[in-house]
Amino acid sequence: MTTGVRRRLGVEERRRQLIEVALELFSNRSPDEVSIDEIAAAAGISRPLVYHYFPGKLSLYEAALQRAAQDLAERFEEPQDGPLGARLLRVMSRFFDFVDEHGPGFSALMRGGPAVGSSTTNALIDSVRQAAYVQILAHLQVTRPSPRLDLVVRSWVSLAESTALIWLDGRRIPREELERQLVHDFAALAAVSAAYDEEMAALLRRILAAEPADGPFTDLVERLALLAPV
Repeated sequence: MTTGVRRRLGVEERRRQLIEVALELFSNRSPDEVSIDEIAAAAGISRPLVYHYFPGKLSLYEAALQRAAQDLAERFEEPQDGPLGARLLRVMSRFFDFVDEHGPGFSALMRGGPAVGSSTTNALIDSVRQAAYVQILAHLQVTRPSPRLDLVVRSWVSLAESTALIWLDGRRIPREELERQLVHDFAALAAVSAAYDEEMAALLRRILAAEPADGPFTDLVERLALLAPV
């Protein structure tokens, strides 16, 4: 974070600096607790100069959320080669990297923070969810999902989001276990849907056929087998 000394910056460079400073502050504390004076001091400029670039804290907050939303959406991007389970594990690892590094900022993004209910915030949240949805469909090599697959993917994206928010409140489950559990959750949601729909069953068979013996989906099957009566 830049502190203390003022620098002459161009308009766009100064705006980027203020967004980065605000995002760092919002990532460590609730946006409601961060003042314009703190943002100005961290950027090494005066309070009036902050208002020269942003009309108020809400507009700066929304700009910081937009940057965070873009970063979070990119965490779901992954090369589409190799077993699906391993790919999803890497996605979840990057997702929780973001959650871990930007706890209050993540909560503010997903819960709305001081801008709760605003069209801008809602659009940002929807953009993250849609980006995750599109990426998962790409991993499944599906362009036109069936209603059941649509439900599975959207439910899983929502589950990952809500699980991360709950985890931030105390971090009572080891992060690595939670990442693997969410990958297992995806397989479980797909398996339940496959029990009702042959198209989902065919997709699940294709996924499991490509899963190695040490993959997370195989691990789930083995764990469930231990629970079944002999």
